[in-house]
Amino acid sequence: MTSTTDGHLAADLDERRAGTSTPRFVAGKVGGALASLVLVVVLGFLLFRMIPGDPVATMTRDRPTSPEQLALLRERLGVDKPMWQQFLDYFGGLFQGDLGTSYMYSRPVADMIGERLGPTLLLVGTATVLAVLLGMWLGIRAAWKRDSAFDRVQTGVALTLWSVPQFWLGLLLLIATQGLFPSRGMRSPDVPEGFVAQSLDVAWHLTLPCVTLLAVIYAQYMLVMRSSLLEEMGSEYLTTARAKGLRDDLVRRRHAVPNALLPAVTLVFLQFGMVVSGTITVEAVFSWPGLGLLTYEALRGPDLPLLQGVFLVLAGSVIVMNLLAELLYRVLDPRVRAS
Repeated sequence: MTSTTDGHLAADLDERRAGTSTPRFVAGKVGGALASLVLVVVLGFLLFRMIPGDPVATMTRDRPTSPEQLALLRERLGVDKPMWQQFLDYFGGLFQGDLGTSYMYSRPVADMIGERLGPTLLLVGTATVLAVLLGMWLGIRAAWKRDSAFDRVQTGVALTLWSVPQFWLGLLLLIATQGLFPSRGMRSPDVPEGFVAQSLDVAWHLTLPCVTLLAVIYAQYMLVMRSSLLEEMGSEYLTTARAKGLRDDLVRRRHAVPNALLPAVTLVFLQFGMVVSGTITVEAVFSWPGLGLLTYEALRGPDLPLLQGVFLVLAGSVIVMNLLAELLYRVLDPRVRAS
C-alpha cells in the first residue's frame, strides 16, 4: 500500500515539475531567439559597411556631378553621419517597422522585400515538400534494405549531391538542358492571360531552380531518416511485433517508421530556414525574382539599407525556424518534456 502511494506521489511530482518547467523552457528559448535577433541586427549593420565600394559613387557613375551635389546626396542618404548615429537611426526605425529606403531604387525596403518574398517562398516551399517526401521514402527503403545494392547506391548518391555547391549544380543543369527549359525569370512575356496558362508558365520556369534545390537538400532528409530508422530496427519492441506474427511491412509502417520520424520532422524546420537563406546563388543563376536575386543586385551597389533588410529577413527566418524546431521537439518527445 505504501509503495503504491509513493508511486502516485512520485508521478504527481513529475507532472508538477513538467508543468512548471515548460513555461520556463519556452521563455528561455524565446529569450535566446530574441538575443540572437538583436545580434543579427548589430552584425548585419557592421558587416555590410565593411564591403568595398561607395554607394554614392555607384549611383552617380557616368554622370557629371559636382562636389556640392555629391555632398548633398550623402547628406540625403545619411552616409555622412558618424557610424554610431547611423546605427541608432537604423535601430530606431526597426521598432517602427521601417527598414529604410533603398539607395538604388528609392523605394521602401520593406515594400521591395514583400514583393520578392512570394517567389522565394514558392521556390523553397516546393523544393522542401518534394525533398521531404523523396528523402524520407528513400531513407526508409535504404534502411530496411541495409547493405543491399539499393542502400549503397542511394547513400552514395545522397552523399555526393549533399557535397555539391548549389550554384555549380545549377550551372550544370542549365548546360545539360539548354533549350528544354527556361533559363531565366519566372514568367514568359508572350503567355496568354488566364490562371491555368499563367500557372503552367510559372511551373515551367520553376522546374530547373526547384530541381537544383531538391537535389541538394533531399539528401540530408534521406540520410537522417535512414540513420534514425537503423537505430529503431534493433529495438526489442520490433522483435516482439514480429513474434506476434505481424508481416514485415506492417512492422515497418506501424511501429518502426513512426518512432523514427521525430528527428526528420524537426529537421524540416531547421532546414527550411537554412534553405531560405541559401537560395541566393540559385536565384542568381536562374534570375529567379526572389530575395536571393534581390541580395545579389543589392551587393553591386552596395545598397546598404536593402542588404540590411534582406539579411535581417533571411537570418530571422533561420532563428524562427530553429525556435519552432526546439519547441516542436519538446512537444513530440516525452523524454525531453520530462527532463
